[in-house]
Amino acid sequence: MGKYFGTDGFRGRANERLTAIHAFRVGRFLGRYFGRHKGGGRARIVVGKDTRLSSYMLEYALTAGATASGADVYLLHVTTTPSVSFVTRTEGFDCGVMISASHNPYYDNGIKLFGAGGEKLGEDILKLVEDYLDGGALPLATGEEVGRTVDFVAGRNRYLAYLLSLPRSSLRGMRVGLDCANGSAWALGRAVFDALGAQVVSIAAEPNGVNINQNCGSTHPAGLCALVKERALDVGFAFDGDGDRCVCADEKGELLDGDGILYVCARAMQKSGGLDGDRVVATVMSNAGLEKALARENISLIRTEVGDKLVCEEMEKSGAMLGGEPSGHIIFRKYAATGDGILTALRIAELVTESKCPLSYLKEGYRPLPRETRNVPAKNSAAALSSEAVKEAISRVEEGGGRVVVRASGTEPVVRILVEGEEMRLCAEGAAAIERAVLSAEEGI
Repeated sequence: MGKYFGTDGFRGRANERLTAIHAFRVGRFLGRYFGRHKGGGRARIVVGKDTRLSSYMLEYALTAGATASGADVYLLHVTTTPSVSFVTRTEGFDCGVMISASHNPYYDNGIKLFGAGGEKLGEDILKLVEDYLDGGALPLATGEEVGRTVDFVAGRNRYLAYLLSLPRSSLRGMRVGLDCANGSAWALGRAVFDALGAQVVSIAAEPNGVNINQNCGSTHPAGLCALVKERALDVGFAFDGDGDRCVCADEKGELLDGDGILYVCARAMQKSGGLDGDRVVATVMSNAGLEKALARENISLIRTEVGDKLVCEEMEKSGAMLGGEPSGHIIFRKYAATGDGILTALRIAELVTESKCPLSYLKEGYRPLPRETRNVPAKNSAAALSSEAVKEAISRVEEGGGRVVVRASGTEPVVRILVEGEEMRLCAEGAAAIERAVLSAEEGI
């Protein structure tokens, strides 16, 4: 991770860690950098944002910076992260920008950057952005070189049309629940399922700038599960704040996270011949139960470090057509260059319709192992994780048969702890022991 950009962009509390001045300077760099790569011509940059209060401030600041460097900026307004990736890739833009802090609370925000192919920008360019943020200087555009802004709602509509073109069958009559997290998917998600004929019941679809992800969405799916059960729906989907994640509830109201979705989709794609090489890419955070369940289907699991960007890179390298994370970032390489919550929901709904089987049946064969996860606040995660006490606590849990992943978050100032094993009690005890060691190390720093 860099000084500003973590595993999923530049993220932090709005106007504290991430300010309007940062956004302006990011825009200044992008406009100049991509203009120079066009031989001094105008860079074309497309920008989207989520529903949080500070997104407007950061959008306008970044746009001002980019146009001051001579770029033309096309505004998608409130939209999803995957739509920015799609429009960047299909409409010939030099880069794309999403203003969002994804699943974080409203008071945080972030800046995600995409290359011309719709992929997350590489570390080499991000390093140049960071160098400029730390005091670089660039000339201002003057006269006819000053950039323009363009209202580009049409781009969002083309993305919507693309999603509607993907399902092979109608969803007419299917009873679908949507938890839109009061975020980017609040309008697009319902529009897609309505157009395909589903009977939609939506919750958390009234964003007001401060309620994004608030006890709703993919990080708080209890409301969706209750909705599906109470309203006797066929299936339910919960998105996150910027719409690149999706988790599901089956017809019984039981949760299916990203690992479960990977299992269901991998089996279906293998059956149809779409799982090239019979391989799936996941991260170290994916449940060992997924690996075992896929192995029974003769499907191999390739693991990467955490981050959908790393999953995408490994998919490209290995030729895998399906990858994702337990959080609900699911990547269908045939259709998208990043995780797409609405696309994932459509694929699951389509499988339920075509198979004429409930989702609870399609997920049979997948049994996740018990696990305990904890997020421990840490101002200096790297120092805490390097302490001997933390290393010893991890070793003791591993010696007891547990699978342990302890890492510094790339999006928040916390240490994330995962302990997985055959008994929930042992997982909880192991995670608690590691948490105590991290807290003790943090106090001693």
